Amino acid sequence: MSDNLVYGKISSKESMELEEKYGAHNYHPLPVVLAKGEGVHLWDPEGNHYYDFLSAYSAVNQGHCHPKIVNALIDQARELTLTSRAFFNNKLGEYEKFVTDFFGYDMVLPMNSGAEGVETALKLARKWGYTVKGIEKDNAIIIFCENNFHGRTLFVVSASTDPDCYDGFGPFIPGIMKIAYNDVNALAEALAKHGKNVAAFIVEPIQGEAGVFVPEDGYLKKCYELCKEHNVLFIADEVQTGIARTGKLLACDYDNVRPDILILGKAISGGVLPVSAVLADREIMLTIKPGQHGSTFGGFPLACAVAKAALEVVKEEKLAERAFTLGERFRASLRAINHPMLKLVRGRGLLNAIVVEPKDGVEAWDVCLMLKEKGILCKPTHRHIIRLAPPLVITEEELDECAAIIKSVFETL
Repeated sequence: MSDNLVYGKISSKESMELEEKYGAHNYHPLPVVLAKGEGVHLWDPEGNHYYDFLSAYSAVNQGHCHPKIVNALIDQARELTLTSRAFFNNKLGEYEKFVTDFFGYDMVLPMNSGAEGVETALKLARKWGYTVKGIEKDNAIIIFCENNFHGRTLFVVSASTDPDCYDGFGPFIPGIMKIAYNDVNALAEALAKHGKNVAAFIVEPIQGEAGVFVPEDGYLKKCYELCKEHNVLFIADEVQTGIARTGKLLACDYDNVRPDILILGKAISGGVLPVSAVLADREIMLTIKPGQHGSTFGGFPLACAVAKAALEVVKEEKLAERAFTLGERFRASLRAINHPMLKLVRGRGLLNAIVVEPKDGVEAWDVCLMLKEKGILCKPTHRHIIRLAPPLVITEEELDECAAIIKSVFETL
């Protein structure tokens, strides 16, 4: 690799050394430094080209540096960036009407990160449980699924079943119940026993961090119906699965489920800014009063302009339809690879994973390193699963080229 810089002023080697020395060691990145992005393409400082097959964990569904979204950022940045919610601003109301119409809800509570969105939804559910359902004070229960990933706050860490997420962070928050994912009976039993104190059931329509685990058809619908029977809120965490990633606008659309509370993040801004949103109808949303929850940056003018543009791109470029068609094509290509280490291909739309059978010391991480050398960037989740999620703007030709590269890597194992 040449040390001659094409992008930026710091080499890949120096960038990694600086992070190692001055940054907290809370991530284990693939050894590649990124300096420029466009669409599905990425380049390191030395000008080496890569295909992005992670999409910043599905935050850049619209592709890197989409011109419409970037222009919205630039135009608004010249006018006004931040006011806090101590005052009104001329972008928030317009965005709130747009996003509630877009997803079909009465109201939205704007936040920044996906984790903040989840925390907001959980607080909202508890508030609703006490003020509307009539749960006795401090007795509210929220049901989570095992192998979930809803972020890194202490609330959701308390609900995690992954020791890497929760070990060493106790004591944990009470009022949490954990049941098996993709098991309707587990939810039915929990609600039969504790339903009067359950405020909400929160679920990922597809468990991303668990390895793109797709539940059985009808699972979400049956869980939703159980929630209605017991006057329990159904919360969908669509931070990763939403905004066209799975081949529909929302992954819940596959089961025709309209969540009581919908959490969005990541691609709602096209990866340009941290933006998240919690959507619900008035009966739920208005249980939170002024002063009870908020964020200095939540709903700031810059975010409103960017998120509106990013969602317009999803509709204008038919990204959900593209993801559905391309996902079918991609999974067919991957399933045609005949290799003993490639055990399973699963996913929906362009959120996919391959399950790798570790052999002779070679695990998913090693396969990702080999793919990097061939120009494809992806990351493992756990030792044996590789998530493959390119920006939804990828073309058929690019997708076929990448499938051929993946095949060639397995042929060398």
